[in-house]
Amino acid sequence: MTQNLPIAPIDGAALLDEVEAFHRRFNVFPTEHAYVAVTLWDAHAHLIDALDGTARIAFLSPEPGSGKSRALEIIETLTPRAATTVNASANALFRLVAADAGTPTLLFDEIDTVFGPKAGGNEEVRGFLNSGYRRGAKSLRCVGEGSDQKAGWFDSFCAVAMAGLGSLPDTILTRSVIIRMRKKAPNEKCEPYRRRVHEKQGHVLRDKLAEWTATIHDQVAEAWPEMPEGVTDRPADVWEPLLAVADAAGGHWPERARAACIALIKAASEGDQASLGVKLLTDLRDRVFCGVDRMPTAAILEVLLQLDDAPWSDLSEDGQSNKPLTARALSKLLSQYVRPDNTPIKPRGIRVGSTTPKGYYAEDLSDAWARYCTPLPGESATAATAATPQVNGGESVADTPFETRHMFAESDTRILRSVG
Repeated sequence: MTQNLPIAPIDGAALLDEVEAFHRRFNVFPTEHAYVAVTLWDAHAHLIDALDGTARIAFLSPEPGSGKSRALEIIETLTPRAATTVNASANALFRLVAADAGTPTLLFDEIDTVFGPKAGGNEEVRGFLNSGYRRGAKSLRCVGEGSDQKAGWFDSFCAVAMAGLGSLPDTILTRSVIIRMRKKAPNEKCEPYRRRVHEKQGHVLRDKLAEWTATIHDQVAEAWPEMPEGVTDRPADVWEPLLAVADAAGGHWPERARAACIALIKAASEGDQASLGVKLLTDLRDRVFCGVDRMPTAAILEVLLQLDDAPWSDLSEDGQSNKPLTARALSKLLSQYVRPDNTPIKPRGIRVGSTTPKGYYAEDLSDAWARYCTPLPGESATAATAATPQVNGGESVADTPFETRHMFAESDTRILRSVG
């Protein structure tokens, strides 16, 4: 009489190692951390019903031929109910998620055609992607035939991987693990992907992932993974499901996952293109005021327009391109932010000798600096030696040798603080 032997539990860490190795055969990712993140993302897609949130993953590059679409192809073989689309409408996406077949894994290729400069914004698709990273997200849509239309609620919660040229709207980037792809170097090799051969191999791993994740479903649903120090708010929301998978797998995955979390969050923040307003606030703090308590508008503009690595000499204002920043545009940009008393930042009169030119006070900008600008290391902000023209007897800083400008800044600070 034969006995039914107990089935050995699946080794989650070893299975994730296999999934990572499968990616390495066909994908050349920019860092080791990217392999970790993508592997965990594949597994988390099988656990979507256990999670309160999902991480979007975005493969982005400045040029074609960087392996973005291939990354989606491999993910397609490893994730449940994978659906690849290009330029889908918001209505189609909502109906796909609401279909009876189960929550899909949405793979959105060429997403630059949706959000690129020629795409016109696509606010409905953006709304779908923004809302659907949290369980319970729904959108109101009209359904019916002809004039017989009724309002209905549609779910948008699902795992989404994206690939495209350039960047994405900030609201989507902040909900994503960002992998910045690049073309392979001559010494970087990977195996050619042949769908009719390798898709079946990926599906074998997909089925193993489905079997393993079914055994850890409840564990992940109740997990509160410990975040690396400093990872809070939206980045924590993004990485929580991936860290939960890593903790459930055990082995070296919890440590590797947290190292990847820190590295990819840092890389994303360094690669962010700050809004024009935040760029202006940062330049004012670090390259204009430099510890001075007030500055005339004319002096501020003089410094900003001399910065070679800044956009201020070539802006689009009121539909006119190739125009330098003006006092009016400066006021408009700064008025979006508020002073410590919660009133808009506006230019005020600054007493300089017998004149009272309009300008700005550091105390008015201080709250916006603290909230929107990346903190400076230590107390080095006042030690900057940027070109800072203060009131200098009417002499333009452009006529002043660079080495002596900071001396003017220091002496003029004393003048400005002694009047008024």
